[in-house]
Amino acid sequence: MTFQERLESGKFVVTTEFPPPKGTDISRMQQIATAVAGWVDAANVTDNQRAVVRLSPLGAAHILQGWGIEPIMQMTCRDRNRLAIQSDLLSAAALGITNVLAMTGDYITMGDHPTAKAVFDLDSVQLVSIIHGLNGGHDLVGNALDGAPNFFIGVVANPGVNPVALQVLKLKKKIQAGARFIQTQAIYDVPTFKEFMSMLDPDVKVIAGVIPLRSVRMATFMNENVPGIKVPPSLMARMESAAKPQDEGISIAVELLQQLREVCAGVHVMAIGMERYVPTILEMAGFSRR
Repeated sequence: MTFQERLESGKFVVTTEFPPPKGTDISRMQQIATAVAGWVDAANVTDNQRAVVRLSPLGAAHILQGWGIEPIMQMTCRDRNRLAIQSDLLSAAALGITNVLAMTGDYITMGDHPTAKAVFDLDSVQLVSIIHGLNGGHDLVGNALDGAPNFFIGVVANPGVNPVALQVLKLKKKIQAGARFIQTQAIYDVPTFKEFMSMLDPDVKVIAGVIPLRSVRMATFMNENVPGIKVPPSLMARMESAAKPQDEGISIAVELLQQLREVCAGVHVMAIGMERYVPTILEMAGFSRR
């Protein structure tokens, strides 16, 4: 059963995330694939995450397929104009890649090439519309395609951003443009996430993000620097008092996964350097192999 089939049939899905390498050495990526195989329904491949040059998501997604992992190819608006975006999407379809996550992209100044020229020819809503149009057999300006893709279109949301009503409004525009599933920023406050969910149509397929905490420093950094992420004081206190903060972070992730299982359509585990622990975290949370 594919990721799309599982999600649309109402089965709870589990996804994770692969950071492509900054270079051509894919050995670590292969180690992660070996570790998570059989535990996740699909895995995201990021698109120059945090504006740092890496192996392209198109190449990484194709490699993952060869290892038996169904990819979700992230596509941002930051680095490509509308011609390049459509070209990469058609290439992905020709390679059998069917899941695409449409994103605006991190700002250039965050990355390792701060003097690069950002493109942002489109925004994320327009990107969703383009992908939906390609599925319908035509390009952005209405020209017919010689063979159309069949992308399962995803988008992102940040339930912790204030005001959340604006986040929901933009999300609804993405859904109207053709989005079929949503992956969220990391969730640490489940009651607040439930409020966000109550503002959406119950049929919307939302996959909640979870980032296992490695240290107090990591939690503090995210609180201070990542919009929409708020590690509550109660969880900060647990991390600060823990003899082994990473183990406590894993325990917190397990608890969040168990709570989120009753709230949404799936979970997205972004392990950020702890990818080898993903199977352990899922097993501790009561998930079985796929």
